[in-house]
Amino acid sequence: MLRFGLFGTGHWAIETHGKALHAHPDAELVGVWGRNPERAAALAERYGVPAFADVDALIEECEAIAVALPPDIQADIAVRAAAAGRHLLLDKPLALSVADADRIVAAADQSGVASVVFFTQRFQPNVTAFLAATAAAGGWQHGRTTAFASIFQDGSPYGGSLWRREHGALWDIAPHALSILLPVLGRVTQVAAMDGPSGMVHLLLTHEGGATSSASLSLDAPTESMAREFVFYGENGIENVPFGENDAATAFGVAIDQLVEQVRAGTRDHRCDVRFGREVVGILAAAETARTESRTVTVPVTVP
Repeated sequence: MLRFGLFGTGHWAIETHGKALHAHPDAELVGVWGRNPERAAALAERYGVPAFADVDALIEECEAIAVALPPDIQADIAVRAAAAGRHLLLDKPLALSVADADRIVAAADQSGVASVVFFTQRFQPNVTAFLAATAAAGGWQHGRTTAFASIFQDGSPYGGSLWRREHGALWDIAPHALSILLPVLGRVTQVAAMDGPSGMVHLLLTHEGGATSSASLSLDAPTESMAREFVFYGENGIENVPFGENDAATAFGVAIDQLVEQVRAGTRDHRCDVRFGREVVGILAAAETARTESRTVTVPVTVP
């Protein structure tokens, strides 16, 4: 059984990370840390574990960390945990800068810890099976993503998320889109980007080998136009990516399964590890430059 420390006390920490860790037969939740001590105490009480006032004290007590915090805060905790030899179960995006993502990768490599970054759809069995079959078929020339959501409608648990308000759909939704596009179309080599109304962002990507993809994303879409669609076009026709069949907590349970399996087997080659997370951050950073400077940006090759 792998001993986990949970970092975060928001909706995602409570309803996804905490719920899945508490229910998992191969995971033991040993404590909670959060920026708000009262919320940390309440979450810890819910699961019958102690609340920690100090990040490093919780790292000391566990074998692995699960982080449900803003990406910039996640980055620092992940580096400290990896340096202490703790395995990493992190959320997307890995960080808000390439420099921070590189620090996480370097710390994980140096200590040899296992890592998984939770791109939700990549832990849905029906989606991963579809992506594997689609990638194997080959011949794909273009992928298209439309993801219009709203975190500002009444009742949204993410309406108060300051990092989402500041960094918008590019950093919150584009990681999900890239996690679907990259396994089928390959590494992104160039990015162009343009803003639309109400925080909308449009991406046009060139992939290694010549395929292209596009993504139109929003966190503030009108209720009547909310939509989510992933489509591939190519020599074999048109394929629509299915929606995940399970809820987020169940998908997170699959991520726990796969981290535990890595630890037991001693493997460090997960398809959604911190290196993949860093690849995604590199694309997002290039897209940020592209939208700011109104030009096409070449994405540097990530050092293996």
